[in-house]
Amino acid sequence: MTLMFRAAAAFLLLISLPAFGAGDPAAGQAKSAICAACHGMDGNSTVPTWPKIAGQHEQYLARQIRLIKSGARMVPEMAGITPGLSEQDIDDLAAYFAAQTGNGGVADESLVELGERIYRAGNAESGVPACMACHGPAGEGNPLSGYPALAGQHATYTAKMLTRFRAGDNWGEKDASSQVMNGSAAELTDEEIQAVASYIEGLYLAGE
Repeated sequence: MTLMFRAAAAFLLLISLPAFGAGDPAAGQAKSAICAACHGMDGNSTVPTWPKIAGQHEQYLARQIRLIKSGARMVPEMAGITPGLSEQDIDDLAAYFAAQTGNGGVADESLVELGERIYRAGNAESGVPACMACHGPAGEGNPLSGYPALAGQHATYTAKMLTRFRAGDNWGEKDASSQVMNGSAAELTDEEIQAVASYIEGLYLAGE
């Protein structure tokens, strides 16, 4: 992906992000039981196929829930949950989980060298961009641009998402960030996906 395309995509994302009302973390906590079975009471999922959402950017969380509710992002496990959420419920839940502290993971030492190289420098030969260009050197993400925090995320979940992005999955033409990921993941090999996903899981602790 060229720098020009990446810059254009980031600009489109910025101007397309909707304004969200401020959520109430206390109200979100009272409503969070519906999320706990998969994501944990504090958003630190213990099941590697379900993402950790503790400490994720509030605006990002609210947008993803809205995309899932609208059907633009297909998550079958949440199909029976999101229809019953009001706009205020979404904002409150996003505020609550954003206020929680994420926990880390441990990277596979045998994958760290390749994973770190892809995360920090990409692969110039195949055109894979550095992950940190959007998600930050410590995996903190960029809330203003809509790029999520990644540090500490389950490697299994990250690898699944990268594989889907590589296959062309995205959340529709109005969601620039997922379309950016299609281009970013297009040339990743299976080996690179597993390595960078593992490296990302260990990023939280590496940054402490």
